[in-house]
Amino acid sequence: MTSAFFPKVRKTLRHPVAEWSLWLGVPLVLYLTGLHTDVLAGAQRVLLATGLLRPETNTAAAAPVPADYNLTLLTLDGRQTSLRALKGKVIFLNLWASWCPPCIAEMPGIQQLYRETDTSRVAFVMLSLDENPDKARKLMKRKKFTFPAYTPGSRMPQVYASRSIPTTFVISKRGEIVVRHEGMADYGSAEFKAFLSKLASQ
Repeated sequence: MTSAFFPKVRKTLRHPVAEWSLWLGVPLVLYLTGLHTDVLAGAQRVLLATGLLRPETNTAAAAPVPADYNLTLLTLDGRQTSLRALKGKVIFLNLWASWCPPCIAEMPGIQQLYRETDTSRVAFVMLSLDENPDKARKLMKRKKFTFPAYTPGSRMPQVYASRSIPTTFVISKRGEIVVRHEGMADYGSAEFKAFLSKLASQ
């Protein structure tokens, strides 16, 4: 009787242990391989697809804030330029990092926006805040993004300070910040494309 009882106990104990090992093991593997960022980004991408997270484009809702062009930009291959060099164009400025799931989640929409926008009138500045530019470079290559990516080459002007990323700014040709959006958003929407096009034609 005793020998028949204990094997059953051991057998029933194996299932909870196996289940807990699975629940703990999968996240650990994802974290150690760096895939957790992509998994979380994929889940948040589903949320973006609902169309609920759209940036505010009603520029009349608040007084515009003057932009600060005093920012040196470094391309991911080390070449230097500046925000000032883009003055006179509409500027789409996005603060992001390779370790940030919501940043990665909104990037396909930004890539679509970049591909369908007249870049002679609208400049894209995807500003990586990664300490190591190689991480940003590898993400760009792996995801096949073609929008211009940079890292800061000087101190960030206070007007672009943000406690969270992603944060996106749209600067008008007149040098005014007409959009400031903290958090991810669907920038590939027809509504936002029309807004950007109208702003560039003013």
